[in-house]
Amino acid sequence: MRIGVLGGGQLGRMLGSAGVSLGFSFTFLEPAEECPAAATGSWLRAGFDDADALAELASRSDVITYEFENVPVQAVRTLSAHRPVHPSAVSLEAAQDRLNEKTLFGRLGIPTPRFEPLDDAADLAGAVERVGLPAVLKTRRMGYDGRGQRVVSEPAHLAPALAALGGRSLLLEQHIPFQRELSIIAVRGRSGQVAFYPPIENHHREGILRLSRAPAPCLTPALAARAEDYARRLLEAMDHVGVLSLELFESGGGLLANEMAPRVHNSGHWTIEGAATSQFENHLRAIAGLPLGATDVPGHCAMVNLIGELSDLARVEGTSGVHVHLYGKQPRPGRKLGHVTLCADHAEALAPGLAAVQSLLER
Repeated sequence: MRIGVLGGGQLGRMLGSAGVSLGFSFTFLEPAEECPAAATGSWLRAGFDDADALAELASRSDVITYEFENVPVQAVRTLSAHRPVHPSAVSLEAAQDRLNEKTLFGRLGIPTPRFEPLDDAADLAGAVERVGLPAVLKTRRMGYDGRGQRVVSEPAHLAPALAALGGRSLLLEQHIPFQRELSIIAVRGRSGQVAFYPPIENHHREGILRLSRAPAPCLTPALAARAEDYARRLLEAMDHVGVLSLELFESGGGLLANEMAPRVHNSGHWTIEGAATSQFENHLRAIAGLPLGATDVPGHCAMVNLIGELSDLARVEGTSGVHVHLYGKQPRPGRKLGHVTLCADHAEALAPGLAAVQSLLER
């Protein structure tokens, strides 16, 4: 089967790698100067709004997907007239705008922090009164890895935050004093078959994911079931086909939805070594109409992102149970260049290796 992919970053690269054993071939449409995914398929270098390139991608593909959620919805709609595209424009449009996303969560009974949309300074006073402080001022679109948001803890911070993010549609959201951040990776096939990976504990710094642990330590079965329930509601409401990740705050004994991504997700990279079937293979199985693979996780895993620069990885690679993945990207501050996965039979056995890897990477 021929798979077309909008985007050619590291997620596309890992999709391509996972597709080899399934006998799939890949074409990636990527406008940037770098295309890490080109190591696993052919590369069409053109813009996502290039009609000729979209037609070429359709001609080379039996089914099309996307590897990040900032591709234009219109490109998906255009391609959908010629080939199946999964996930559909419904999922993409919901995830691209934080107001659409939060509104969908509310309609499905998925709790979120309080929020208010605002378009200019005139809306700000009323939004603050309804949401309260501290709060987070966010752009409604194009925000990821900590971009497009400012924490507002007191009234004096409001004007600078608005100036930094002004000129765009914004959302003011309640700042949650959460115990921890979680995510759940779910997948739904074309037949409606659904599968879940266990919830994951995530650690961010400067808005960028640094560490994921799976399964999330000390998570009660009741909260794990609730996370699955929320993800299932989204999958079914959008008739979603493929992987979907839902980011959550654990707070006050419950879960609040933060945001979703209609694609394979950074917090699920550990599934390559740690699960019976990786999130990447299951995404491909879903969009191709194949039965989903098992999502069993026999042990415990940790995933550490390599951000900004690459350390002396030879020392890390010598650590027992460690797997290093590099994305073929040029280093620059804040950029995800690769990740390291560690697996062990028990959480206690994972801890020393994780501490050793983190120590080596920080040198």
